[in-house]
Amino acid sequence: MITAIDKNTALVLIDLQNSVVSVQTKPHSVEDVLKNVNGLIAAFRKKQLPIVLVNVKPSGAWMQSRKEAKMPPFPTDENAYQVTDKINANKNDIYITKHTWNAFFETELHNELKKKSITNIVLGGISTSIGVEGTARAASELGYNITLAKDAMADRNESAYNHSIEIIFPRLGEAGTTKEIIEMLNKD
Repeated sequence: MITAIDKNTALVLIDLQNSVVSVQTKPHSVEDVLKNVNGLIAAFRKKQLPIVLVNVKPSGAWMQSRKEAKMPPFPTDENAYQVTDKINANKNDIYITKHTWNAFFETELHNELKKKSITNIVLGGISTSIGVEGTARAASELGYNITLAKDAMADRNESAYNHSIEIIFPRLGEAGTTKEIIEMLNKD
């Protein structure tokens, strides 16, 4: 349940890039996620609040460390890493490229948000249990209030999505629907 959204809030959208939006997701389809993301973008633009678009291009030491799960092959086509044109992005948005699950690790995200005195972030994107959760954990450690748009995110694995929504996110912030977030944004 969302109790408040700060005056200085930014919308942070995770990994909505060509390679990611081409997969099947649950419990929300990519199409539904993108529709809800575009609703949030419109609401944030109307309020003249910052929008951050984070893409991922994996690299660094974490890629070489031992893991039980096999990492999928990463695209060689640079277009795969571009933010999808299915969302209403524009040149005035803040663009961040991350190299791990966490959009704050070794990026300018925290500095960009501090420049704008942001105290609250609204998070959405794909995948809930990876990029969104990794970013939410870091945001919590940095002291941001976190609002999670649970219908503007999805995962390849529904049980992973449910674990994030039901177990992890209540410890990090407040979760609600896109409609609830937009209604809260419009309260003055």
